[in-house]
Amino acid sequence: MHAASLAPFAVCGYNVSMAKSESRPYAPAPGEVASEARRAGFKLTPAQTESLSRYLTLLLKWNRAMNLVGRAGWPDVFRDLAADSLHLAAFLPRLPLPAAPLSLDLGAGAGLPGIPLRVLWDAGDYVLVELREKRAVFLAQAAAALKLPRTRAWRGRAENALAGLAELGLGGCEADRRDADGRADLVLSRAFMPWPKLLPLAAELLAGGGVLVILANEAPPEAGEFASAGFTLADSQSYPSGARTRYFWALTKEPSTPPLKMSLVASSSA
Repeated sequence: MHAASLAPFAVCGYNVSMAKSESRPYAPAPGEVASEARRAGFKLTPAQTESLSRYLTLLLKWNRAMNLVGRAGWPDVFRDLAADSLHLAAFLPRLPLPAAPLSLDLGAGAGLPGIPLRVLWDAGDYVLVELREKRAVFLAQAAAALKLPRTRAWRGRAENALAGLAELGLGGCEADRRDADGRADLVLSRAFMPWPKLLPLAAELLAGGGVLVILANEAPPEAGEFASAGFTLADSQSYPSGARTRYFWALTKEPSTPPLKMSLVASSSA
């Protein structure tokens, strides 16, 4: 298990770094991305729209070989998936996080929400955790192409993410972090596993007082549902996503909660 290579990668005989021009997917211009962001309620800087345009172009290019998102056009990808990252970037600053949090994005897959999130929210170190090699390579390529600060891909199981942080030289005692034993300040999960199974895993990975953010399609249950796993519901937010409503759940790990012994095997997200 290791940080993903940045070398060009051939998938199923298709070299994603050498696509033929006639079959290249449409690349959205920064102005088009800015227009979609405004429809979602956000005004982005020119640098942000340029980065998101590059990411969407790269994603669709790789998608032809790997089926990363299962959608053909960039407007669908932006509205259904990437726009969540814009809402998330506005949500995170109100949470009880240190100035430079250490974040783990579990089952990072196609880089959603992580890659667009880092375009808008670049606090601390951010590690995209992905088990599948091809997707891990894509994540590393995307982070490098966009020059995202302190953003890395690590290939391995989520249960082993603390070892991954050690491999990357992250997780030590720093002046602006609350934890000294290598645990994360923030864990993010989008469709990685059902939340009752996710809580023991997050308890292993988070420092005391750390935050678990779940991207969900339903409102959070009663706050007492999380107590037995040592979490409290600190905040939540609903936001529009097309004709649907989606939610962020922010759960804080009790400072005195020891890591829970797990008997589960995590699977990576699609």
